[in-house]
Amino acid sequence: MKNVLTLLTVFLCFTAFTAQQTDVPSMKYEDLEKRIQKESDKLLVVNFWSTTCAPCVKELPDFMEINNKFKDHPKYKMILVSLDRLVDKPRVMKFIKNKNLTAEVILLDDIKRMNTWIPRFEKNWDGNIPVTIFYKNGEKVHFNDGEMSKEDLEKTINNNLQ
Repeated sequence: MKNVLTLLTVFLCFTAFTAQQTDVPSMKYEDLEKRIQKESDKLLVVNFWSTTCAPCVKELPDFMEINNKFKDHPKYKMILVSLDRLVDKPRVMKFIKNKNLTAEVILLDDIKRMNTWIPRFEKNWDGNIPVTIFYKNGEKVHFNDGEMSKEDLEKTINNNLQ
């Protein structure tokens, strides 16, 4: 029995470890736009956040709970787009590990051109975060400006997975 428990503990630790990213890719807006189009066969939940944004950090546990609920659905994907600076990548990696972020994280290395790409995502986006945008078939279907409750996140996903 003791050996079984030891094996189970090792397996669970390994599974938790492999669920997290080992690196955070950085990309420009154009690459993120291509990535969103690449995932056009799914309901894509794209959350813009930062490790220094209190409301962003506050909502992430709920996002991870919902992501874990839907992650095996073949038509669902969540991407967390960090707006932290590229020089802060080590902090982002530590944050991913400490907060057990299971969704894919991308570092958007394009802060200097924010005024160019923000309106391309949403003309009414004033640049504040958190922001969550939902895409279905490559088209934006919902824009949420500010914190999003777990209930609203789950409801929006359920409504668009049909």
